[in-house]
Amino acid sequence: MWVYNLIQLINLAVEIYSAALIVYALLSWFPGAYDSAIGRFLSKICDPYIQIFERLNLNFGGISFSIMVALFALYFGQAVIVKLLIKLFLV
Repeated sequence: MWVYNLIQLINLAVEIYSAALIVYALLSWFPGAYDSAIGRFLSKICDPYIQIFERLNLNFGGISFSIMVALFALYFGQAVIVKLLIKLFLV
């Protein structure tokens, strides 16, 4: 059924984007990593989403928790969309 395929596609997209967010966060540990080709690519796709959460000022003790909150929001949005699809089309 097409709904299962759509749910699998959503899950795959969230997994790929969350992996990109995690790699983007890990790049901050290496000096000059954002200037590499991978760093520029990840900045292009991750910065617009992370900027939403950086406006909330989630810095504690000099550590930014914006990416963690962004990941939680991404997974929450995934769960809501999947549950809505199941409720609307499979029940």
